[in-house]
Amino acid sequence: MEALQSVLSLIITLGILVTVHEFGHFWVARRCGVKVLRFSVGFGKPLFSWRDRLGTEYAVAAIPLGGYVKMLDEREGPVATEDLHQAFSQKSVYQRIAIAAAGPIANFLFAIAAYWLMFVIGFSAVVPKIGAVEEDSAADVAGMQVGDVLVTVDGRDVHGWRDAIMSLVGRIGESGDIAISAASESGQVQRYDLQVNRWLADQEQDDLIGSLGISPYRPPVSPIFSVVQSGSAAEKAGILVGDEVVAVEGRQVSEWFAFVDSVKASPGKILNVTVVRGGREVDLELLPDGVADENGVVYGKIGVGVASFKYPDELIRKVSYGPLRSVSEAVSQTWDDTWMTFGAIKKMVVGLVSLDNLSGPITIARVANQSISSGFEEFLRFLAILSVSLGVLNLLPIPILDGGHILFYLVEAVRGKALSEQSQVIGFKIGLSLVVMMMAIAFYNDIMRL
Repeated sequence: MEALQSVLSLIITLGILVTVHEFGHFWVARRCGVKVLRFSVGFGKPLFSWRDRLGTEYAVAAIPLGGYVKMLDEREGPVATEDLHQAFSQKSVYQRIAIAAAGPIANFLFAIAAYWLMFVIGFSAVVPKIGAVEEDSAADVAGMQVGDVLVTVDGRDVHGWRDAIMSLVGRIGESGDIAISAASESGQVQRYDLQVNRWLADQEQDDLIGSLGISPYRPPVSPIFSVVQSGSAAEKAGILVGDEVVAVEGRQVSEWFAFVDSVKASPGKILNVTVVRGGREVDLELLPDGVADENGVVYGKIGVGVASFKYPDELIRKVSYGPLRSVSEAVSQTWDDTWMTFGAIKKMVVGLVSLDNLSGPITIARVANQSISSGFEEFLRFLAILSVSLGVLNLLPIPILDGGHILFYLVEAVRGKALSEQSQVIGFKIGLSLVVMMMAIAFYNDIMRL
């Protein structure tokens, strides 16, 4: 069921973003007098299609991983003399640049619109309160304290942990100080400089906050099982839904995450666990399975879940702005996302960021499903971030992408004539090879994450 939901979420997400991107090309092409033959969302055989009064075919195709706008073009087939004025190839180099750039620009404008709507509607954020500071970590050395609430991270205001994480993304692979200001429980704000050296270079970044030695505050959660997976280590040990853990290896346990830590630290090791069932204590022998994470570190897993819990009201912030301020906030956020994405790509190229961070459609599907399940505001945020990423990637000067076409047209503008057909074919072959290689790495990473 979850897999089906993820697939549907992927189709919805990519359907929206591809339509926006291709509409940018379509709209500007029409304004430049180019005849559009087909506007397709998806690749392959059309599932259904229709035509408008100008003869453009609109199609929804079977493979929802992209789309295209097919224009009248002499390079793709003969064009009738009376239609030459509508051919893409007959337009000025600056009109062709505008048409190529319109897709990514549409993605940036959509991100601004999505952020604007999110800020106007408002969203909830968990107060970034520190629950633990790891000994000898960058945060500990800087003097950060349990109970501090983050105010700014690397010069940016933070409302919740998500903001803090996004503020740190741009520092991956770098050396120096990361400035964090935090308010103590008395309300006094102090700045801390956390020293890093090639921070998380060549690693997959799955816990930016934790890598600095900071653990978010988590309210106490009763260790009561709400899910026991069939065939799991927990079921084999005799654990039932509704059981409450009270002791592990003779040590009292009153909080869920303490129990989780004990299990994760004991792969392949028998744990004596005491649970309360029906008002009486029951002793069980639990043998956690050993599971390896992406870095090969083995941890214990037993296949259980805990009942959902709610953060207290004082740890939840509701963030919203008026319509006018939301415009500036949306533009600022889109700008930050854009340069963060460009920076991440640059660091991948020079080797400061691991290629393990590339994600493909499987990861996008899973995150899309999670964001939709989390509410409309979270889905808007996800759409905005992904739209910016799509816009940036398409602007890269790689032949076959929009940026590659723009590069060829700029060269033509400088030279006064287009590059030879042979040179363009070679460029497109190189570009196609690079894109296929990136997609292969992204698919591989997706599968490894599963």
